Amino acid sequence: MEVRRADFAGSWYPGKEQDCRDIIDEFSNEALPCPGSGENVVGGIVPHAGWFYSGKIACNVIKCLNSKSKPDTCLIFGRHLHPGSDNFIMKEGRWKTPLGELEIDSGLAANLTEEFPFTVETASSYDPDNTIELQLPFLKYFFPSIRIVPIGVPPRPSSLAIGKRAVEISKNMGRSSIVLGSTDLTHYGYNYGYTPKGVGEDAVEWVKNVNDKKVVDLMLEMDGEGVIHEALRNKNACCSGAAGAAIAAAKELGAKTGEKIIYSTSYDTQPDSSFVGYVGIIFQG
Repeated sequence: MEVRRADFAGSWYPGKEQDCRDIIDEFSNEALPCPGSGENVVGGIVPHAGWFYSGKIACNVIKCLNSKSKPDTCLIFGRHLHPGSDNFIMKEGRWKTPLGELEIDSGLAANLTEEFPFTVETASSYDPDNTIELQLPFLKYFFPSIRIVPIGVPPRPSSLAIGKRAVEISKNMGRSSIVLGSTDLTHYGYNYGYTPKGVGEDAVEWVKNVNDKKVVDLMLEMDGEGVIHEALRNKNACCSGAAGAAIAAAKELGAKTGEKIIYSTSYDTQPDSSFVGYVGIIFQG
């Protein structure tokens, strides 16, 4: 099998196995408790900045998913796309991580491509993508034998149908699946060309308590279509199609509620006039 490179290893996250394991242990030991009973957790929303900024959030969402007994496959939705973008998928091969390779669930991916139009990426022909790659070492750590289906979906309502159908196909094939949607929240400041509230503490508070809160509340309500429309209006999720598809998939897996683990911004870690919001959410039955 061809193996896709780990393009962001050594920069956005550690490139060596032991360094990855040490940081994941550290993230896990800084106990962000799983909300509720911790049972029947079938999916989540994770951020995808460098691990320095948001790795602890993503790690602990995926750690909460570990309460589900030995899933076969993780359906992972990501990609920075616009409403007119193609759908993307990698449907065979492996993806390298510093902790070892993750195999693509080629059977499930192939069935999905028979029903929806996709631009198919391969291990040697693809666009580098941090939204999915940064989650893979966490998946490999907590689920050493899991396979993945990496899917890029744009911010349009049709992406919800892909999420739902991916789970239906998984069930029909006898798979036990979990689901992740990867998105960051408001990208605020001059670096991102978005300063509706100027700069300074007032801008930070507006992002946290107004703009990001709107889209996070919709995620917690499991309103996938609402998330997409809200993000297109107010620029408060960079990959709302991925979040919406993950919500639809989680519902099909039996999720009834969304629970927030933690919310933060890059400003909390490193104050700057330009900053990004992050949230970790789990979906459970």
